[in-house]
Amino acid sequence: MTTEAVPHDTVSSDDGGKGLKTGAIGLASSIVIGVASTAPAYSLAATLGYIVILVGLQAPAIVVLAFVPILFVSIGYQQLNKREPDCGTTFTWATKAFGPKTGWMGGWGIIAADLLVMASLAQVAGQYVFLLFGAEGIGSNSSSVWVLIVGLLWMAVMTYICYRGIEVSARIQQALLSLEVVVLVIFAVTALVKVYGSNPPATAIHPALSWFNPFHVASVSTFFQGIVLMLFIYWGWDSAVSVNEETKDRDKTPGRAAIISTVLLLVTYVIVTLAAQSFAGVGEKGIGLSNPDNSTDILSVVGNAVFGTTGFGAVMGKLLILLVLTSAAASTQTTILPTARTSLSMAAFKSIPGRFAHIHPKYLTPTQSTVWMGGLSALIYLAMNFYSDGNLIADAVTAIGMMIAFYYGLTGFACTWYYRRELFDDAYSFFMKGLIPLLGGIMLFVGLVLTVVQDWKPENSYVVWTTPWGWVIGWAFLLGVGTVIVGVVLMLICARVYKPFFAGLTLNRDTPIFLAEGEPITVAHLLPDDQTDSVVIASDFSNLPHGAAAIDPLTGEERRKD
Repeated sequence: MTTEAVPHDTVSSDDGGKGLKTGAIGLASSIVIGVASTAPAYSLAATLGYIVILVGLQAPAIVVLAFVPILFVSIGYQQLNKREPDCGTTFTWATKAFGPKTGWMGGWGIIAADLLVMASLAQVAGQYVFLLFGAEGIGSNSSSVWVLIVGLLWMAVMTYICYRGIEVSARIQQALLSLEVVVLVIFAVTALVKVYGSNPPATAIHPALSWFNPFHVASVSTFFQGIVLMLFIYWGWDSAVSVNEETKDRDKTPGRAAIISTVLLLVTYVIVTLAAQSFAGVGEKGIGLSNPDNSTDILSVVGNAVFGTTGFGAVMGKLLILLVLTSAAASTQTTILPTARTSLSMAAFKSIPGRFAHIHPKYLTPTQSTVWMGGLSALIYLAMNFYSDGNLIADAVTAIGMMIAFYYGLTGFACTWYYRRELFDDAYSFFMKGLIPLLGGIMLFVGLVLTVVQDWKPENSYVVWTTPWGWVIGWAFLLGVGTVIVGVVLMLICARVYKPFFAGLTLNRDTPIFLAEGEPITVAHLLPDDQTDSVVIASDFSNLPHGAAAIDPLTGEERRKD
């Protein structure tokens, strides 16, 4: 057997050369990051109203059914992370499965979605700071300069926390998420108690099993519109996998955290949706969930009615505002985490400028990637805030659905293709590595196509653009498709500059991913359809098998161990 020596002990870290701090977080912290990244309170407050407007009483059915493709894809994440625990996630896995161009676009999907959503998160955080202190005149004006300033300050603080280190980030997430879950449970229980009490509100409706029947939705297109909207509510749990190289037992813990996170989200969303819908009803007036005046902030409107405005109820109302504020702030932070690590992995494998692979010598975090993420997000927020009174931010949230469906779906396909030679080994491999992730990918790509079709209609956008030849196009469509076009252009530029990556030299199906303990992955951990006898040899040839020979890549000399 002849092998080539691959120097790996010259790097200063134990994660394959990226330099991240390994073993920094455990399963509990990974789950916290995965759940907090979705910003449950913020997502419900900003999206539940739109879903009820679309499907009425069938909102709980949409909550449950949108969970299915998310669960299926999270299983794909788990299976891929077992074999390739790299912080690049979709970028790395799609590159190994389909090639560099597809993988690069997968990485762009993650970065683009996170950059777009940061403006919305910062805006909500800015508004709720003023609402918390009773300055409703400022807090109710999303395009206010004061809201903008506070939103930018939130971005700066969360960027610094991510710059400072993952352990600090995880501890803060635990505190924020604990508060969020407690107040959501109190809200749901209080609402349901009043619904079944002796003096229920006039809008109250007792929950019914028919709410979970998707066949009661008016049309197929309306059904899929609701599913796509709900994808945004579930989006973010993959942050638990993006920090895999900083996680204890990183080939198992991140995947488990991803699946547990999605299940916890399902339970939270079903309970809160049932409670809010039962208490407020689906009417178009007052506190009804279909009232368009409440659609951007359901929780604070219904929360005030549930808790009241005096005594202890007033305190709980403030807590609910604080809940949405901390939820948006937490998601701002956990949005920075996966994006910075995706760009770190892309730079480490030489597909984008090397500066993004810079690691802080003390904090062991991707400082350049983190700062760039925060800076670009701030610029996008500034531009969107001043364009059309900030309404463009709402269209950006809609357009994010395309990016979510794309890179989640791509991950599902990558899992099936990656393990294609193992699928018929046993039933577990067929379902968990093949069929289930594939079905998740198919469902999400169907959602992607339907989102593009729906967003083309200008009535589905808050802001429209009239072309010189008279076409009226919604900005939701322009932002979604335009982001993809920008990604293709950037990919073509990078293909000319970073030729080794796009030639498959720096990252390919045989490129080893290093384990947290510092040992390189050997032939047993390579792609399942790899039939070679390759083994990664240390630069000092200390692990060269007896009777084997290796070529020193530096001198060209043959080394043999008898």
